[in-house]
Amino acid sequence: MIPEQLESGFRRFRDELYPRHKATYERLADKGQKPHTLVIGCSDSRVDPSAIFDAGPGELFVVRNVANLVPPFETDGGFHGVSAAVEFAVGSLKVSNILVMGHRQCGGVNACASGHSPEDSLFIGHWISALHPALAESRAELGGGASTDAVADDLELRAIHHSIERLKTYPFVAKALGEGRLALHGARFGVADGELEWMGEDGRFTPVTL
Repeated sequence: MIPEQLESGFRRFRDELYPRHKATYERLADKGQKPHTLVIGCSDSRVDPSAIFDAGPGELFVVRNVANLVPPFETDGGFHGVSAAVEFAVGSLKVSNILVMGHRQCGGVNACASGHSPEDSLFIGHWISALHPALAESRAELGGGASTDAVADDLELRAIHHSIERLKTYPFVAKALGEGRLALHGARFGVADGELEWMGEDGRFTPVTL
């Protein structure tokens, strides 16, 4: 049985949204997708990139994971879902932009700031250990007396910086950057206030003004 919430949502989609975008879906099915941006976002249910950017079908290629992380570039034969998505987006879809989008009150970032270790879970601890270099920077900047909330707030932004720097170590990303056909961006979304902070060329995050 389909869960009632999913069934009712699908009915609304078929009755209201799909007819509105029918021609677009048909074109995408026939011609294939041509998204302009790869968004690497958090799995958090409150942070939907398509809703935040009011994007229609075919506009965004989205990969989501806990704490919107870009993992280190590795070719060890493991199952690298995020890396595969980046490779496909850059190499096959030829996206023009990659946006690493974090958000405030991120549970994964807070877990790292709180001292969650790999031994505390089967997968989460190891995954968020990719945040440890950024965490060390946050703690050094804020000092030993900083609260977990303060560290987490700072870490949310530093993590985006680190993910962008990791992207530059992917050979196909570096190649596209060198050819001038790809740009890297960072942003943080505020769940409570709906604001978006955008990372400038100087690395600072400032609210997007409308």
